Amino acid sequence: MRAILPGKPQARLQALCTTEWEGLRLVVYISGNGLMIFSGPHDLVQTIYHEDDEGLIAVAIDENSGKIATANSCEVLIYRPYGKEDGLLKWSLQCTIPRSQQEPADVTLSWGMDGELLIGSTSLRLFQTAIEEVEIWRRALSKPTRIAEFSCDADLIASTGRYDRLVKLWRRQSYGADDTRFDFSYLPHPTAVTAIHWRRPHTRVQASEHVLYSVCADYKMRIWAAMDQHRVQGLHLWAEIDMQDSVQPRQLNSKVHSQDRFAFIIDSQDFSRTTAAILKEAAKLQAANGESKEQHALEHLAEIAKSSPEICVVLDRHGHMSAWGLENVGCKARKPTDIFNVAHVENFDIGFLNSAGYKDNNTQLTSFCRSQPDAPFVLLAHHLDGRIEWLGCRLDELFAPFPQQKRIRQKILWTGHDGPIKKIVRSASGKAVMSRTNDNEALIWTQGFGGSDLGLTRRSFLRCPEHIHRSWLLQEGNFAVNLHHASISLWDTRLSPATQVGHVTFDTEGHPMCLVQLPKPHLDIKTIHIATITTKKFGIVWEIQLPEGSDHQPEVRRPSSSSLKYVCAFELDIGDTIAFMLPVDPAGSAIWTSSSLDTFSKDIAISYSHDGRLRAWTAAIDSDETAVKWLVTSTVETGIKDPSLASASSIRKIALVDGSMTGLTIWDMRSGQLEHSVQYTELELIRDLDWSSTPDDQAILAVGFPHQVVILAQMRYDYLNAGAAWAPIRSINIKEFTPHPIGDSTWLGSGNLLIGAGNQLFIYDKSVDPLSSTTSGLALPEHKYGNLDLFDLITILNGPLPLFHPQFISQCILAGKVDQAQKILQGLCKALKFFTDGDTLDSFVSLSPDIFTFEAQTSNGGTLDYHARYGDADDEPQPHIKEVAASLNETLSQLSIPQLSSQEQTHLADMIDCVSTVIKHQRSMDENATRYLLFFRQHMIRKSQAPPVRAGITYREIVWAYHSGSQDILVDLASRQFQGRMLWADARDCGLFMWLNDVNALRAQLEIIARNEYAKTDEKNPIDCSLYYLALRKKNVLVGLWRMAAWNREQASTQRLLSNNFQEARWKTAALKNAYALLGKRRFEYAAAFFLLAGNLQDAVNVCLHHIRDLQLAVAVARVYEGDDGSVLRLLLTDKVLPQAALEGDRWLATWAFWMLGKRDLALRCLISPIHTLLDTLESPKMQARSYLANDPALVVLYKQLRGRTLQTLKGASRISPKEEWDFVIQNARLYDRMGCDLLALDLVRNWEFLLQPKEVPSQTQRPPDPRKMLRRRSSLVVDDLSNPKSPTGMRAGVGKAPPQKVFEEPEANSLLDNFGF
Repeated sequence: MRAILPGKPQARLQALCTTEWEGLRLVVYISGNGLMIFSGPHDLVQTIYHEDDEGLIAVAIDENSGKIATANSCEVLIYRPYGKEDGLLKWSLQCTIPRSQQEPADVTLSWGMDGELLIGSTSLRLFQTAIEEVEIWRRALSKPTRIAEFSCDADLIASTGRYDRLVKLWRRQSYGADDTRFDFSYLPHPTAVTAIHWRRPHTRVQASEHVLYSVCADYKMRIWAAMDQHRVQGLHLWAEIDMQDSVQPRQLNSKVHSQDRFAFIIDSQDFSRTTAAILKEAAKLQAANGESKEQHALEHLAEIAKSSPEICVVLDRHGHMSAWGLENVGCKARKPTDIFNVAHVENFDIGFLNSAGYKDNNTQLTSFCRSQPDAPFVLLAHHLDGRIEWLGCRLDELFAPFPQQKRIRQKILWTGHDGPIKKIVRSASGKAVMSRTNDNEALIWTQGFGGSDLGLTRRSFLRCPEHIHRSWLLQEGNFAVNLHHASISLWDTRLSPATQVGHVTFDTEGHPMCLVQLPKPHLDIKTIHIATITTKKFGIVWEIQLPEGSDHQPEVRRPSSSSLKYVCAFELDIGDTIAFMLPVDPAGSAIWTSSSLDTFSKDIAISYSHDGRLRAWTAAIDSDETAVKWLVTSTVETGIKDPSLASASSIRKIALVDGSMTGLTIWDMRSGQLEHSVQYTELELIRDLDWSSTPDDQAILAVGFPHQVVILAQMRYDYLNAGAAWAPIRSINIKEFTPHPIGDSTWLGSGNLLIGAGNQLFIYDKSVDPLSSTTSGLALPEHKYGNLDLFDLITILNGPLPLFHPQFISQCILAGKVDQAQKILQGLCKALKFFTDGDTLDSFVSLSPDIFTFEAQTSNGGTLDYHARYGDADDEPQPHIKEVAASLNETLSQLSIPQLSSQEQTHLADMIDCVSTVIKHQRSMDENATRYLLFFRQHMIRKSQAPPVRAGITYREIVWAYHSGSQDILVDLASRQFQGRMLWADARDCGLFMWLNDVNALRAQLEIIARNEYAKTDEKNPIDCSLYYLALRKKNVLVGLWRMAAWNREQASTQRLLSNNFQEARWKTAALKNAYALLGKRRFEYAAAFFLLAGNLQDAVNVCLHHIRDLQLAVAVARVYEGDDGSVLRLLLTDKVLPQAALEGDRWLATWAFWMLGKRDLALRCLISPIHTLLDTLESPKMQARSYLANDPALVVLYKQLRGRTLQTLKGASRISPKEEWDFVIQNARLYDRMGCDLLALDLVRNWEFLLQPKEVPSQTQRPPDPRKMLRRRSSLVVDDLSNPKSPTGMRAGVGKAPPQKVFEEPEANSLLDNFGF
């Protein structure tokens, strides 16, 4: 926590107190119905709120026990400390003492000895509170007391009433709870007494020498002392100091002369102890430096401290200070030298000028000293206008006899509200905020006062007679607009209090929902248009004219030339209703100006409907400024019913909370993707959402709960591991400071978070602890441990990746850049050759970015002619990839790479091993096979290292293998991976029966699996392989296996059953009965086998799908049993697989299913278009289908590969509009950017080729044009699958086999020009 604005202190004489208890300095003050306890300027120990809304009146703290007493008009509350030994100091309520209803509201409190508490009002009452509250003395007074204070040894009580010129001095006659008596005498004064102060004893002898300081309305301080300790007449006047004469301006004709005087006492105890510490430190520093310089300030201070005097300091409002030393106080024969001048200086600024215009312009000063080398002297200035200043300095600087620019410095200013904060509104830049309470009182704060962003400075106070519904700040808080239920008002907040300069009433249908500032086509900070929209979709626009020079704060108040007037009314033209509309959080960006109204304009507002439809809006004022036009820039169907809360950022991110206030979703309005979804518990209701952004426009979201705020940050997209796109990086809990729930929060422009709870404002800085429990799951580089800046942390989590990051290398392989991946590893090996801990590592490992964006040409054979283009300049021979991999793995096991976390470094070592394997087999397989092999190998490595993250490889890898022409090699490599003993679980892991095209090879592999399943145990159970042999229609083999299973008790009955002819109806029925009986016993796989025995493939597939929940097993059984042309397989793909893909948004599964069905045009279109739009289904997709994971950037690689493969895919591509393809490419470029792969995004947009569109649309009578003419480069390898429709098996004949023999065709002239780039 950086700073706190704990609340407005009460304008009471006893609103502030301080003491040192057990070596801990405590400062306590009251604000509203809250008690604030501090141990330092920024160290809030605890906030205690009274259960009633009754404001507190007085507070006192006991230096002996640490107890705190507070009072309101009804009772006195006593709190006792606990937990100090454990380092968790808090206070809890000990007891309450009721007050009489006949007593006036004012009350005074003072602690005596051994837990005695003095309560003064119309009477003086003394209570013993050590164990329980017991009244031990009471004395009625003729008039209510205003001040009543114990002496330090509790022998005397000094009391006085309001406007009373007599101080009544009570002397204790006896001690004890049973017999406590006091007598009294009077200390007369010429005018009303305004303040008293008992001297704190410096020595044990001084403890019995009572000295009382009193201040009167005649601006004189009187010192009362016991002249003779052996007499009991009480105190006598020892001396007086005329404060008017003490401070005189240096110039007689000065215009800043003031009659007001303020004084405080520095007790001898504090002065002597602090001076000794300063002199000791100076001597130590001088000895260390070996220099002997004259230090006049220290010499002057040492001379003053010789006689251990009391110091009386007198001030005026303009920084003039006079300090007087008091020696031998109480001696009978006072010498003239006993009162001497210490200093008469200037530039002692406390801030009186800011309070001079208020009714309560008085200030109380309290001083103490503490062991802080930079500022051992502390002065607390309680301004009764609602501020407490904590000021600090060194005593030698304070009393230096020579001029100084600033003698005392403000450490912090405690101020704020005296009621619970309801709403906080920020300006566009976040440099100004307005905090508002329920009683329509607002404070305007500015950030960066004096060139620092350490806190907020109160600029103005605003009290509105009407209910404030919405607010908007203009010109960094110089002006404020308040929207009421039937009117709008403009306020000038440059000075305090704010003044209303404009007010307009309105009458429109519906209730106003928000205030929105409208962008303008030209930059004009003096003319501003602001609008409101109602629940009935009607709105009003007003024009605000601000005066010249209003961006500067004036020194004096002048008549304002601001104006507020009605411009026009409008209606939003949309079909459905609006549940709520709110402005876009600017998150650090100013209102964007545009000369045109289009979807590229900045969003200024969002709306949501009851059925969860999100809309982003922009608007523009006409050139004549008489009308406004609104435009919907984007729409997203979230499917969330009755949202309760929403918030939008200027970079088109929207956070939406469901109706239960426990579910949070984050949407990208540009792409309509769901980026994050989380469900909190019912005890964690979401109350607030606030956006901010880093300087490079990365979003940050603060999610507010009743007592904590969770900060979420963007993460890089991770499609390979299905990683989260948002993650919590910090959790702020305010329960340790205040029991009051959070009212509102907002971000400041500097990145600090402002939280309002109760009447307090907490400012949290940008520091994030990467070792906290919240960030422990994030992949952070080890060398970054230590507190991180929030913006730097987000750059680590969501910034560009180094080229050697495992995710970047993986995406290179997917994009077909195997040679570039090899270059990266070679460059990394070279860079790490002489690398040591602490060195910086180039993220590009000395490679040029051009190697990723240059479109490499291919030879006739289709192999990249890479080395001819990217040969090294020095022709240095590159080591073999096997040597590079071995060297890198050895280096990574010994060194820590700065840009990688330990987990990422482990994944990089695995990736190096996988890339080495891929390059080893690169010459014998195509690109799709290398893609599959890379991730299959990576999956197997991670599976052997730790429990697997997922059951097997994804459908993405299955599709790569499915479209590979090197499937025989992949089958061999997969079989070797499992040592030739592949079981069904292994086959499911590698997706073999989904991607293998040759049905005969498929049957051979299933037979191998059947044998391995049978032999996997020592007892060799035929049940384990029954499903596979019956799918292969090899019942006789199964019969033979049962013949050898003599140990199985089911052998005899199973053998008899299998010996029958299942073509007969009676035995089919018997097999079905056994299948249903096995379902009842939950032996699902064996039940599916009996369904196959009965010839019922459909039921067997249903069991695999719904009971075993194994889609791959269902597909394998269907393909092996009746081939790829079977009706059951087609029904499975049509009714089960494709609807599942549409519900989940799985484009990889959808394109595989469409291609299996022979619908290659749809297999291509589903890569771009929403899957449910290509199916005859009315069921809406799940929220998972809207996730960003459904739009893998590798889809663009597959799309480019399949687009020109067959005439069907070209036909499907022709049905995709150029705009859809353009959006698809741009969206994938953005996805690459969110993944940290900026170079791949640049390569995509630089080298993408769009299809040629026909110049004329053919009529119905004309023959449709040849799809091959859409290709920019002629290719003879396009398979004609349109002229002669074939079965799905026949249509896949060209896949996985050698391409047909090429036939030479004379190329057209245009195609030749195209090849040369003309």
